[in-house]
Amino acid sequence: MAEARAGQRAVYFVAASHFVLASFLGWGWCFVRLHVWAASGRQQYNVLGAWNAVTHERVTEINTTYLTATSVCALLRKIAALGGTVPVTLVLDNARYQRCALVQNVVQELGIELLFLPSHSPNLNWIERLWKFMKKEALNGRHHQDFKRFQDAIDGCLADLPTKHRQKVATLMPHNFQTWDDVPLLNA
Repeated sequence: MAEARAGQRAVYFVAASHFVLASFLGWGWCFVRLHVWAASGRQQYNVLGAWNAVTHERVTEINTTYLTATSVCALLRKIAALGGTVPVTLVLDNARYQRCALVQNVVQELGIELLFLPSHSPNLNWIERLWKFMKKEALNGRHHQDFKRFQDAIDGCLADLPTKHRQKVATLMPHNFQTWDDVPLLNA
């Protein structure tokens, strides 16, 4: 991160969010029973995203089927096409489709470094904070009548990140990390 802040490296946090069409109800109570219409929840909008830790630039690969190694390769090519002159490091979780041979070959071809986080640690991946924010802004407390409106709500929130939501997002991604030196492991 020090190299990224100094302009010597580009660091992107990468993860996917699988938005599923459903009613995202808030909470409440009433004296009369109220029927709430809900979607089937079978359609999903997959967003594989990369978030630049310094510039807050966002790169996405979106589909409505499945995220696979080819989706990761497409995202890698988009990041490489940005044309930076500094080395690129991607911080990723341990999804299998991100570790396969196809992705490794593209990484070598493009000269990108991959840094995998420990398993089951989404709290270490900054972009997970972004996904949580987007669900809150675009989906919570709302019922989308059809999949098109659902997609539009997510796309609208993505489009508003650098403008309308800029200040809110900046508070989610501060550069104050806690580190430890020489931590002894406890015996179990």
